[in-house]
Amino acid sequence: MSSHSFSERHQGKKEGEEIRHILKTIAAKDIPSLIQETIPENILLDKNWKVVEAASEEDFLSRFQELLRKNILCRSFIGKGYYTSFLPSVIRRQVLENPAWYTAYTPYQSEISQGRLEALLNFQTLISELTGLPLSNASLLDEATACAEAMLMTYRAREDKAQNVFLVDRHIFPQTLDVLLSRAEPLGIEIQVQTWSKAVFSSPYVFAALCQYPNSEGEVLDHRVHLSFARKQKIQTVMCSNPLALTLFTSPGELGANIAVGSTQILGLPIGFGGPHAAYLAAQDKYKRLLPGRIIGISQDKEGNDAYRMALQTREQHIRRGQATSNICTSQVLLAIISSFYAIYHGPKGLQRIAERIRWYTYLLVDAFQQLPLRVIHTKKLFQTILLEVEDELQVRSVKTCAEQARLNFDYPASRHISISLDEATNLSDLNNILNVFSEALGIPCPVVNRESKFVFSEATQRTDSFLN
Repeated sequence: MSSHSFSERHQGKKEGEEIRHILKTIAAKDIPSLIQETIPENILLDKNWKVVEAASEEDFLSRFQELLRKNILCRSFIGKGYYTSFLPSVIRRQVLENPAWYTAYTPYQSEISQGRLEALLNFQTLISELTGLPLSNASLLDEATACAEAMLMTYRAREDKAQNVFLVDRHIFPQTLDVLLSRAEPLGIEIQVQTWSKAVFSSPYVFAALCQYPNSEGEVLDHRVHLSFARKQKIQTVMCSNPLALTLFTSPGELGANIAVGSTQILGLPIGFGGPHAAYLAAQDKYKRLLPGRIIGISQDKEGNDAYRMALQTREQHIRRGQATSNICTSQVLLAIISSFYAIYHGPKGLQRIAERIRWYTYLLVDAFQQLPLRVIHTKKLFQTILLEVEDELQVRSVKTCAEQARLNFDYPASRHISISLDEATNLSDLNNILNVFSEALGIPCPVVNRESKFVFSEATQRTDSFLN
C-alpha cells in the first residue's frame, strides 16, 4: 500500500469522525435527515428525481425564451429605496459592458489599476460632497447593511459602555429595520423604534439614533433641533439619506449628523431584483479608524507623481480578523464606479434638474389627488413619495386590482394606506395612468394634471451650498 493511499484513507476517516461529531452535536440522525429537517418541503426534490439529459444551447435558449414570456412586466412605483433610473448609453457600453471594468469584483490586490482607484476616489468625493461630511469609504453592499455598519461604528465609539439602546425613527424603510434587528440581537443591542423627540433622546441608555432623510413617507423634515439636542446628550446620530435628494436639500453634515449612509441605486443603477446596490457611508473625521470597508487615498510614487492607493482597509479579508471593524460589509465596486460616472456625466446642475423634475411631478400628483375622495397624508416638504389614506380596506383592494390590471405596482404599507414613489423615469403619461387607476377603482371621473400649479417649496431644508465643483 502506498503512503499516499494510506494518507487519503486516514484523512477520510478523520473527516467522517468530524461529520459524526457535528451530527451528534446538533442532534441529527444522519445527513439525509438533516436535509429533510432543514430544506423547506415545497422546494425539496423528490427522491425519485433524476437529472434530465443536457440540452443543446439552441434548445436551452428556446426554452428559456418560453419561460421569459411568462413574466408580467410592470411599472414599479413601490419605492422603499428602489427606483427606476436611466443609465447613459456611454456608461453602459464603456463600463457596465466592458470586461476591463466588470471582471474585477473587488480589488484586494495592491497592484489594482490606477484607473479603478481613481474612479473609486471619485465615488468618495461624490459622497463626501453630497453628505457634507469629510470622510467616505469606497462603497458598501446595500443600504440596509450600511445602516447596520453605522450602528456597529457608533456602538464601538460610545463613551459609556453601559449604553446599549440604538434609537430608530419609525419612518425608516422596513428592510433596513429587519437587518438592524438581526444584527443587534447577538450583540445585545436594544433597538427602540420611536418618533424622534427630546423625550426619547433623554434616556441615559441611548448611544446613537438613526433616521431616514427623506423618510419612508416622503417627508423632508428639518432635524436640526433633534440633532443638536442629541449632540448635547452625547448621542451619536446617523442619517440614511437619498443621494439624489441631497442635491436639493440640506446635507446631513450641515444639519449636524455624525454619520450618513444610503444607497446609490438611484444614480443610474438598475433595480436588479432588489440588489445589492452600491451603498455609501460618510462620517466625521473622528470615525476614520472605525470605518468599515476601505478608503482610497492619494500618495506619491518614487518619482513624485500622484499615485492612488488603498489608504485604509478594515475588512477581515485585508487584516487580522480580530482587528477588523466589520465582517458583514462588502464593496460593490463596479456599481459604485457606475454611480460616480453617472454623477460626472450629468454634473451638479444635471443631477439637480433630475431631482427637481421628480419633486415637481410629486407635487403635480399631490395636487391631482386632492381632487379625489381620499386623504393625502402629507402635502408639504415632500420628495418622491406620496402617502394616501382611503376609506377602508375594500377600497385598497379595489385600487390594487385596478393597478395590477394596468400593470402598475404600488406599495400598501397599512390596511388603509397606499404609497406611490416617483423616479427619474416618471413622465406625465405615468401620472395620468396612476390617476386613471384611482378613478376606475373609486368609480369617479379622472382628475386632470394641472401643469400650471404653483408650489412653494420650504426654504428651511433647501440646499444653499455648492457641490461637485
